[in-house]
Amino acid sequence: MGTSGIARLLRTPAALPAVLLLLPLLLAGGCTEEATEKPGKPREEQGNGSPFTGLAGRGGPVLGVKVDNAEPARPQTGLEHADIVYVERVEAGLSRLLAVYASHLPERVGPVRSARESDLELLEQFGRPALAFSGAQSKLLPVIDEAPLFPVPPGTAADAYLRDPAKPVPHNLFVRPERALAAAPDADRARDVGFRFGPAPKGGAATAERTVRYPAASFGFTWDADGKRWLVSFDGSPAATAAGGRLSAATVVVQHVKIHGSGFGDRSGNVSPFTETVGAGKAEVLRGGRSYEARWERGSAGGGTEFTDADGDRLRFARGPVWVVFTE
Repeated sequence: MGTSGIARLLRTPAALPAVLLLLPLLLAGGCTEEATEKPGKPREEQGNGSPFTGLAGRGGPVLGVKVDNAEPARPQTGLEHADIVYVERVEAGLSRLLAVYASHLPERVGPVRSARESDLELLEQFGRPALAFSGAQSKLLPVIDEAPLFPVPPGTAADAYLRDPAKPVPHNLFVRPERALAAAPDADRARDVGFRFGPAPKGGAATAERTVRYPAASFGFTWDADGKRWLVSFDGSPAATAAGGRLSAATVVVQHVKIHGSGFGDRSGNVSPFTETVGAGKAEVLRGGRSYEARWERGSAGGGTEFTDADGDRLRFARGPVWVVFTE
């Protein structure tokens, strides 16, 4: 009963004795009602959206897919549905992509290529996700098996993969995400990996385009004010989807990390780079046509990556797909 109801009873003489006895309980009930009617935190502060994009979505389980980025592999399939796309340097200065899915699962993703040691440390912040990959060098396979994830290569989930005769080998292997996750029923669901979403922070520098270069690859991001997205380019050419659209991101993070040789290599004798994603360093966050200087920090492999501004406050991303480019 609200306070207006109590007031009406107090004006009724016959009910007055009973009301006086019940008054403490009635007032307590009124206080509880007022408390439930108070507005809560804004939706973005309550974390009701995807922890990967800030948007509504299925929220897991998490599937990582190692995606080819060689010229014969383009245009890739399913990248436009990824929540997060990580860009990694591999042998000979080339690049590979690690696409993370939890909100939406496309029919297929690829071309799928081999895993690297760096993927294991990077993915640990997602708990125990599933990882789709074409294979790995023999020395790395036992390391993958011992990592806190669920490997689902073709040898483990043969019915999750198919070959596309329209593309040349080895750029023609694709994975069906739903079947891959069916082979990893205990894969963890999406959880907080350090991203924060919300209104644009103050400051920043107007930025229409940003390019990140590897020894044998480059990545361009051009702001599209109409679409409110960063349009992606590979090696100076527009990055297209298999359907003829354009790959894009709501937020782009250029994360400066340490990259050094690992104990693994390819068949040509090239040493595989290892990208350190645990630690701290500088970053640039692109959102809304502006660039923001930031600092990233990840205290342990099991922890998320936090991005902060010059004042040490968490730097908010724009809601939507996030691309993270690792560079020195």
